[in-house]
Amino acid sequence: MRLGEIEEQIHILEPQSTAMTVLKSIIDSGVQEDAFYVLDVGEIVRQHKEWKMKLPRVEPFYAVKCNDHPILLRVLAALGTGFDCASKGEINKVLDMGVDPHRIIFANPAKMASQIRHAASQGVDLMTFDNECELHKIKTLFPSARLVIRIRADAADPQCPLGMKFGCDAVSDAPRLLELAKTLGLNVCGVSFHVGSGCQEPAAYMRAISAARLIFDHAARIGYNMTILDLGGGYLGNKDTSIDKMSEAINCALDTHFPVSEGVVVIAEPGRFYAAAAFTLATNIHSKRNCANHTMYYINDGVYGSFNCILYDHAKVKPLAYPVGQRALPNKVEKCSIWGPTCDGLDQVMDAALLPPMDIGDWIIFEDMGAYTLPVASTFNGFPLPKVHAVISEPLWLLLKDRHPLSEDNFSMDATPFWLSSWTEEEETTIPSLSSFLFDQLL
Repeated sequence: MRLGEIEEQIHILEPQSTAMTVLKSIIDSGVQEDAFYVLDVGEIVRQHKEWKMKLPRVEPFYAVKCNDHPILLRVLAALGTGFDCASKGEINKVLDMGVDPHRIIFANPAKMASQIRHAASQGVDLMTFDNECELHKIKTLFPSARLVIRIRADAADPQCPLGMKFGCDAVSDAPRLLELAKTLGLNVCGVSFHVGSGCQEPAAYMRAISAARLIFDHAARIGYNMTILDLGGGYLGNKDTSIDKMSEAINCALDTHFPVSEGVVVIAEPGRFYAAAAFTLATNIHSKRNCANHTMYYINDGVYGSFNCILYDHAKVKPLAYPVGQRALPNKVEKCSIWGPTCDGLDQVMDAALLPPMDIGDWIIFEDMGAYTLPVASTFNGFPLPKVHAVISEPLWLLLKDRHPLSEDNFSMDATPFWLSSWTEEEETTIPSLSSFLFDQLL
């Protein structure tokens, strides 16, 4: 089996195992030096259940840009989510899994002409706009498209604001754009907004939903019958976060402005909510430098790789020390900084951290690394991207194994530790004792 095939399989856990115990077993095996991820499929399923329970009226359309790892996309498709795509490439990734085009929203308000033509050829007819030029392009290239007008609805302090780039003014611009669309004979079927990625202000959703109601009413006055409300993204997904306050605000606003009796279809575009906590990253300390007042640790992933989220997503990462050989660490912590592997001085993961004294060969683990990490990572300076090892519990495997686009081929029950599967046969014959030892330890 080729390495690429191994990486795209989901490995079924033994009953006593978890994603974290697998990660630590890979470290303890001594055969892994490169940084790597463990993807916990169970975390994706748990988040989906949470969404359906807290936001029962809102259909999730996963934002592919957040993390487009094939296993994550297949699991979400099997769970029945829709997909928010921003480009031809993302549309193709979703369609190639066999997802119906009507489960996709082309949620990029400024689309290239070639990509509008591609969407039309593939039957992806639901798309957003926020300006006159886009309406004229769509009139020429895809006049039968179902359009959703995107309004600006900024939260007070989102992790990543988006309103400076997308979204028309709900009061001054939206009515004018709707009237132009009507003149052009285009089908505007709904309203969308995005309060900003990583929103922590529930009232932002209430304001936006209230503004959308006014636009629905204006659209009705000029002859439109809108049927879709898109709540966009912004939903937190780290392990120490909750959407309780957001969901309470959203449900209250929906009940007030869009009662169920109206039949409006409500969707949203969560990204980090599904992806963030599912991925845990393990990095190896390959060098260290003792300075006057702190220690500098150099690890084998950095801001040009997985930690680009620090630059582009304003992420705050939390290091967890894991010593090689499971030796006991001192109770004290010391000031340190953590640096990536490249020769760029900007490649700094953390400028001020507190960790127990660590040695070369020890590991630093980072949880909540699934959002805006791998999709933006590069191989700058020749350093490889971390491999992803996906795991699933047996009960969840039984739940998902026959749900399209997943099948039995996507899962592995091989008793051999899967991180050894990438070795060549020649390498395996040179270390029979280690292989046997690991096999015994895992069983």
